[in-house]
Amino acid sequence: MCGILGLLLHDPAVDAAAEICEGLSLLQHRGQDACGIVTCGPKGRFYQCKANGMVRDVLDEKAIGRLIGGMGIGHVRYPTAGSSNHAEAQPFYVNSPYGIVFAHNGNLIDSTALLQYMDATAHRHINTTSDSELLLNVFANNLQQTGKFRINEEDIFTAIGGLMTQCKGAYACVAMLAGFGIIAFRDPNGIRPVGMAVRKSGTGRDYLFASESIVADAGGFSEWQDVRAGEAVIITRSGVSRRIVAEPAIFAPDIFEYVYLARPDSVLDGVSVYRSRMAMGDALAIEVDKVLKERGLTVDVVIPVPDTSRVAALNLAQKLDLPYREGFIKNRYVGRTFIMPGQQMRRKNVRRKLNAMALEFAGKNVLLVDDSIVRGTTSKEIIQMAKDVGAKKVLVASCAPPIRHSNVYGIDMPSRNELVAHGRDTEEIAAAIGADLVIFQKLPDLISSVRQFNPSLTNFDCSVFTGEYVTGGVDEAYLTHLESLRADNVKNQAKSGRIGPQNINGRDHINGTQDREAAAAASSPPNGADDTVGLHNSWHVS
Repeated sequence: MCGILGLLLHDPAVDAAAEICEGLSLLQHRGQDACGIVTCGPKGRFYQCKANGMVRDVLDEKAIGRLIGGMGIGHVRYPTAGSSNHAEAQPFYVNSPYGIVFAHNGNLIDSTALLQYMDATAHRHINTTSDSELLLNVFANNLQQTGKFRINEEDIFTAIGGLMTQCKGAYACVAMLAGFGIIAFRDPNGIRPVGMAVRKSGTGRDYLFASESIVADAGGFSEWQDVRAGEAVIITRSGVSRRIVAEPAIFAPDIFEYVYLARPDSVLDGVSVYRSRMAMGDALAIEVDKVLKERGLTVDVVIPVPDTSRVAALNLAQKLDLPYREGFIKNRYVGRTFIMPGQQMRRKNVRRKLNAMALEFAGKNVLLVDDSIVRGTTSKEIIQMAKDVGAKKVLVASCAPPIRHSNVYGIDMPSRNELVAHGRDTEEIAAAIGADLVIFQKLPDLISSVRQFNPSLTNFDCSVFTGEYVTGGVDEAYLTHLESLRADNVKNQAKSGRIGPQNINGRDHINGTQDREAAAAASSPPNGADDTVGLHNSWHVS
């Protein structure tokens, strides 16, 4: 669950870092754990700044000033497995072959087999628990096998095509080859999003890759196009080359991007996120009206849970001819609780983030509209807040169906036992979060809310609702293993350095949770030097 960005400017004398930083700030909602930028300057030199923290804190004016070069890639991260140590901040780098920098959004489901291959066959050292570093090394190893002193675009397409046969899971990636150009590719099922756009610049063009179209809009880019499932796109200052390099597969973008992850002002795979959420509200209104009539209940006011559900809640209220009110005032300086590491932190920050206005709740039957109910942490706290200020009844309507299954494709919906809907029916879910009634969107209605704006989208990844995984290869053993990696207590131990190194075939591998020296070694090339702020350093390849 991350944001990725690549930028190539027509004029190599203009530094790209400041614009990449601005783009990453527009993708901050996709990851608040860590961020980073790597640029490529004269003679193929790479310059990096990456560390744990928000974009505004890590990428300050001083750091940006050190990032030289007219092309670069950036990343904002929220870890769905492994540790939160800054050694796993992206982009990642390998010096062989050619010098490659890499950023990834998604999650691989065959990491164990790939680690075995990297260790026993490719003899490449994987220094963290991040599958992003693993994916980078698969790509690098495929390029290495060309044995060429200089590679061409055909070699890159071949290498990415090989990667897509080797790696299973969700991945939207951007990469940069020293002195060559930037690359983007998307897994054969197109689960995670990435697109590209262009902007006139003097006598030439600037090119952009990004997770969401809002980055292109804000930067004055046009002609936004989604990278297709199984496609690789190579951009150099000579132009653009693109090719489908994967075997045909079911195109199934993750529907949760439209429910929650993406900004409403973005367009993903030809669908306006804003319009899809309007349609979700319309469809949910029909279900709410039906349930209320069946139970003989009335509602006095519709109140959204800020911010993602606002669009749907407004449409629902209008369709049911009910008053719509803003009952919660939001503190803009607290991040998204859904993606905060640790259940205790999430619970604490709900109250810091929202304040209920008694004026809108006292003595009323309130219908709260939320985008989804995942762990139930936010819902439970918000419902209690509403009751504390005098709400008579609190009903909850969810724009998404019950989430009963783990997401294995890069969203942090971890242990099934942490999901409030797992093993519970609707009445039990309501009791668990303290609501008088919970009404869920039906899955066919959710799918229709998105598909109606692009009928060519015949499939979606809905695995969190159905337990059916589009890539295959997800069994009970894998889910149990993934849950052990994702558990909140494991992540917190990893962040504080209490988990030892992994052992792969008897060899110890630093997992990014050791001391500062190990962390720096995992992230920095040999000639880099850390300063006291984080991993602000420069390095080069000849």
